[in-house]
Amino acid sequence: MNSYRLLADLTVVAHFVFVLFAVGGGLLVLRWRRIVWLHIPAAVWAALIEFYGWVCPLTPLENWLRVRSGASGYRGGFIEHYILPVLYPRALTRELQIVLGIFVLVVNLAIYSWLLIRVMKGRDLEETGVGGAGSSGR
Repeated sequence: MNSYRLLADLTVVAHFVFVLFAVGGGLLVLRWRRIVWLHIPAAVWAALIEFYGWVCPLTPLENWLRVRSGASGYRGGFIEHYILPVLYPRALTRELQIVLGIFVLVVNLAIYSWLLIRVMKGRDLEETGVGGAGSSGR
């Protein structure tokens, strides 16, 4: 395997990990709160790409690397080329892109709402002395 093909394959893996992080990275925030500063921009970027029908910069990079390796590139975006054939047998439509963008937002709003409720309940418990470091646990 030549180095361009390897780099193209690594770009696909990075792209897939980014998509997973954009959709479900809020779950990681439950464990590591500082990730929020990476996750929110990633989720917003992913939703904007879907809402506006933009092509993620990783897609042309992958295509360029594939062409340089002697293979052919592909038309469309990452989701249309790799994800949709698995999930849906038909081509990507604008309506479906908008649904995917909404899906990213809804999943993350649900996760962050749940996290915010947990944080607020924790603050309420600390302010009343229940479960805090100074309480006896009774």
